[in-house]
Amino acid sequence: MPLPVILDCDPGHDDAVAILLACASPELDVLGISTVAGNVPLEKTSKNALKICELAKLDHVRVYAGMSRPLVKELLTAEEVHGKSGLDGPDLPVPKRRLEPKHSVDFITEELLSHKEPITLIPTGPLTNIAMALVREPRIRNHIREIVLMGGAIAEGNTTPAAEFNIYVDPHAADIVFRSGVPVTMIGLDVTHQALVLPDRLQRIRDLGSHTALVVAGLIEFFQEHHRVKYGMAGPPLHDPCAVAAVVDRTLFQFKKMHVAIELEGRLTQGRTVCDLWNVTGNPVNSEVALSIDAPRFFDLLISRLAKYP
Repeated sequence: MPLPVILDCDPGHDDAVAILLACASPELDVLGISTVAGNVPLEKTSKNALKICELAKLDHVRVYAGMSRPLVKELLTAEEVHGKSGLDGPDLPVPKRRLEPKHSVDFITEELLSHKEPITLIPTGPLTNIAMALVREPRIRNHIREIVLMGGAIAEGNTTPAAEFNIYVDPHAADIVFRSGVPVTMIGLDVTHQALVLPDRLQRIRDLGSHTALVVAGLIEFFQEHHRVKYGMAGPPLHDPCAVAAVVDRTLFQFKKMHVAIELEGRLTQGRTVCDLWNVTGNPVNSEVALSIDAPRFFDLLISRLAKYP
């Protein structure tokens, strides 16, 4: 039976590909998409989720708008990476559908409490919606199978030298999630920077020939320019689809169980995921942290699923 999941995202180029991967994977039953402010403000992330659903004819997938700002901090966005719209690059269709009227925190809460089996949450943006749901209704903890998130890192940052974007934007939300007692799987920068869309992989996407695949190739081409200039990468990393892939096929990754804490106050390290790789603190394990990804197999999976779209 397909695994019931909720996607929580801030589209974003890589979030867009994550949505497409999830919705084309028969292993998953996507109950809905929840949006949050992150890469761009909430109005744009929500519109972008609808655009991707329109592009891929995902008429059955419901989209709910969530939190418009972090729990404590002011919102930091990433237009320098994703452009003013959050999905700059090729033209995307104007969505015919509207957002669902329910707030995404209410959607997440009600879906968890009413569903016949536990649900896996896949957040690929700041963790604000998930944290707010946990705080407002603690009973949902027992209805979450696990939280598989893209965020953090063992040993690097991309927003500060110490912190990855999703965690840095709302470290207080991340702290709530990692201390919640819910099983957490963390896919961090250490791993997503191994999943680069190298030229031959981009060509394989183009060669699919469908309208959706050509739009995805155009999105990746826009996304890669930032990574070429800033990091000297031969292709951009697909951060967020890695989290979806970890739910579809966990054997793509190597993991290690460890305690992860979130630095909230550090002058130089706010937003750091402090991963106790060698258990020097003796704190109990609260996460499985990805150490590596089989990138060729990951791209085989992704491209095979993109091939399903018109």
